[in-house]
Amino acid sequence: MMAPVGRAAMLPTTVVGSYPQPDWLVDRAVLGSRLPPRTRALEIWRPASEFLEQAQDDATVVAIRDMERAGIDIITDGEIRRESYSNRFATALEGMDLDNPGTALDRTGHPNPVPRVVGPIRRTRPVEVRDVQFLRANTDHLIKATLPGPFTMSQQAQDDYYHDEEALAMGLAVAVNEEVRDLFKAGADVVQLDEPYLQARSEKAHRFAIKAINRALDGIEGATALHTCFGYAHIVHSRPNGYPFLEELADVKVDMISLESAQQKVDLSVLRSLGKKQLIVGVIDLADDAPVEDVDTVAGRIRNALEFVEPQRLILAPDCGMKYLPRAKAFAKLSALAQAAAKVRAELV
Repeated sequence: MMAPVGRAAMLPTTVVGSYPQPDWLVDRAVLGSRLPPRTRALEIWRPASEFLEQAQDDATVVAIRDMERAGIDIITDGEIRRESYSNRFATALEGMDLDNPGTALDRTGHPNPVPRVVGPIRRTRPVEVRDVQFLRANTDHLIKATLPGPFTMSQQAQDDYYHDEEALAMGLAVAVNEEVRDLFKAGADVVQLDEPYLQARSEKAHRFAIKAINRALDGIEGATALHTCFGYAHIVHSRPNGYPFLEELADVKVDMISLESAQQKVDLSVLRSLGKKQLIVGVIDLADDAPVEDVDTVAGRIRNALEFVEPQRLILAPDCGMKYLPRAKAFAKLSALAQAAAKVRAELV
């Protein structure tokens, strides 16, 4: 196990990234009724602009405390300051025209407004450094920062400059690499790249995704993770039975691979194909109609994963981000996760 994560107990628990934003911070009805925004979506925020950062800070502390109280070992800031998992970073890059957005098909097949690439992609400033510094100052737990990966961002933009998706992805990879370096300097124990579009665009992923992700992680010395999934359960309802792009991730320059399995009932024998990487396995179902699991149900899912990966390499998490769940339900599910991990951990001693 990598040194930073090794400070946690065997079978450590984590979250994929997002946690529910409070109703007093965002209009959750508006948030849940639309596709995840790729451009900015300032209309979801309830506080006036002059109070927004203060309100986001307060809500971030709430998310941190919920994760701590639930018993989670490796926490995030809940992505409380984000309108979606990807747009906070993508829209901060030079070369993106936000005032005259383009259009791209979402993974559900629906058109969605997206940033329009009109010049070379450049990261001109740190984007999430303050977020990590704030998280580090407000917890003594291990902390993880999350970023959208270069392949996924390349699929969430209209390219009117490079006219070459691989070239766009490689430009985005350079920007991600610069941000990852600064997030580790800011105090992150783990930095995770989110790449759900590896599954939604698997044919393109076979052509250039690994090259772009490896460039994004080139020269990085901290503990890194890559999350891949079928999309938010609240949004994406039509799902394949297995991963069309997973075994290839054995070759990516990343320490941990994070994947969902609970909702899809994924055949976890596929874990054997990922070499000796640490594996973050989703054991909490986040579908809208999924109840809060009892501890024994989650423990059973953990034992299933242990049939294919030794406990020293297994990390436990919800399937995906928890952004669209009611807060009470999200907290109850995280509590069940932590309790189930403790139960199985005791069986292994």
